[in-house]
This record gives sequence, C-alpha cells and structure tokens, in this order.
Amino acid sequence: MDLAAAVLQGDRLALARLLTAIEDEDPAGLAVLSDLYPHGGKADRIGITGPPGSGKSSLVARLAAHIRRCGLRSGAGSGPAKLAVVAIDPSSPFTGGAILGDRIRMRDLAGDPGVFIRSMASRGALGGLAQATFGTVQALDAAGYQVILIETVGAGQAEVEIASTAHTTVVVEAPGMGDDVQAIKAGILEIADILVVNKADLPGADNAMRQLQAALALGYPEHPAEGHAHHAPLSERESQGRPQPAPPAGWVPEVLATSALKDTGIPNVVEAIDRHLSYLDATGGRQALEARRAEREVEHLLQQRLAEWFHGRLAADRLDEALRRVVERQISPRQAVELLTRELAG
Repeated sequence: MDLAAAVLQGDRLALARLLTAIEDEDPAGLAVLSDLYPHGGKADRIGITGPPGSGKSSLVARLAAHIRRCGLRSGAGSGPAKLAVVAIDPSSPFTGGAILGDRIRMRDLAGDPGVFIRSMASRGALGGLAQATFGTVQALDAAGYQVILIETVGAGQAEVEIASTAHTTVVVEAPGMGDDVQAIKAGILEIADILVVNKADLPGADNAMRQLQAALALGYPEHPAEGHAHHAPLSERESQGRPQPAPPAGWVPEVLATSALKDTGIPNVVEAIDRHLSYLDATGGRQALEARRAEREVEHLLQQRLAEWFHGRLAADRLDEALRRVVERQISPRQAVELLTRELAG
C-alpha cells in the first residue's frame, strides 16, 4: 500500500512518516501531500495564540479533551470528534532543536487513539508558525481529523500568521504578567475571534477582562461590549495591489475567563468556538477564509520557488560582489537587487 492510501485509511504510523517528510521538505513526501490535497477541506481549524506564560498549552490540552468527548456541532456533529493537535515550539537559535514541551503537558491525551499530537519546531520562522504548518494541517485534514487545534509559538507581536491558517483564532491572555493589555498594544486583538483570560483564579483577572472588553468597545463602536467575533482584518500590505476576499463582518470577539489548571470555563470556550464556526458556515465566511488561506500559501510557495530559482541561476561571486558593495555603502540594497535581477533578465 502506498503512503497516501495508508494515510487515508487512518494509519497513524504512515501519517507520522508523512509529517516528518513534510517537515524535512522531502520531495517524495511533498508529492504525497499533493495527492492528498483533494481529500481535505473538511476539518475545523482552531488557532490558539497569545504571549508566553499565558497557559496556552494547558488550555489546549483541556480544550482537546472536551472536544474529544463532546465534539463540535459544526465539525463532528454530536458525539466524540477525531482530533489533532499541532503544537509549535520555539527552536534554539544555535542547534535548531526544540524542547517540544507541549508533549509533556498533553500526556493525558497521548493514549487516546482518536487524538493525534504533533509537536514541531519553529526553526526560526516568524509569525508563530513553522514553515511546514500548512502542509501538516493539510495532511491531518485529509487523514480524517475533524478538528485541528494549532498552538503557536507564543512570541507576542509576531503571532498574526495564525489568522491565515485557522477558521477560528483564540487569543489567550493571563493576569499578572506585567501588562494586562499586551495583546492590544501588539495588534493581536485584531486577529481574535475569541479572547480568553486564562489563569482567571489569579489576582488581576477581573481587571484584565475589563480592559479587554473596553478595548473591544473602542474597536467595535457599533457593537455592544459583549457579542460575537469578527475575523482578522487584512494588513495594509496585504490589501495593496489586488482584491481580497472580505472577512465576515458583524461578529465581535467574546471575552471569556478560564483556568486550565482548575479545569474551569472550558465548556464556555468550546461553545464560543462552535458559535463562531456556525456563524462562518451561515454567512459564507468559511469560503472567504479558505480563499485567503489558499492565496497566502500559493504566494509563500511561489516566493520560495522563485528564490530557489534565482539563487540557482545567479553566479555565487556576483551575489557576493553585490553584497560587498552594499556593505561598503557603494550601492543600496534596493540597487543591488535591481542590478542582480537585470543581469538575469538580460
């Protein structure tokens, strides 16, 4: 049996092999991923992001356990859901490795055959996701996992990339971290479909809730402070030069309190996720987000392929010479690029 067929039949070992090949950018594994692509597009993708120390991993473990038991009405119907967790850990700048500590926090899920946990090193990628996240999620989707939880690195202001991958983005904050409104100042509030103040049993949780609700009232003046969510707006860079599928309007993020340690507030978050997914289905928002995700992925792959082509065609000494002239301030970086591209075009 070939690898694609084994993955489609639920072979976990084959799936693990494929994910490793995707991370390693093995051409054979990437070819299998292309074969699997028509079988995907069914899973609900839930992004979990927020600053380090907010308890994302513990919250993900609680959410996964609850969804596994009860499912999501928009994804699995009533009853247990087949669920996957993709946890991105920061990698060492020296070795490229990662601790992958999410495996430790989610050990209670490890024995469940309906749960697949994949930890990945960010390998220096910006935006809170590893480069192979797109392919990993596609493979899990094709393998029949109905709900995919994606936990980002937790790097603060760079945590916006998840909005182009997930259907629903949950931003996690915690009290007592020195700045209760870090997410607001970082711009993370704009990508949130649901805001969660985790560790709500600690002092300062009420204040964090109030500040987030006040920020929402400023950001969504036409809506009451409590309501439903609106998906990530496009950045100025993204909106220039081409039409973009508009995200659904009329949905303001809910602010919810949880304590992953004490296992409280988890059903409320799952219900909010379900409401948002149902809202996307009812308004056509899911299709708009899928169009946006596809465009971002094609652009990313195109940039990667063009960079490989460029370096393959350009003589190494010409690039070194251009870099030397930039360092010596004889030409600007922009002039260096123009010079090199003209040489290839000529």
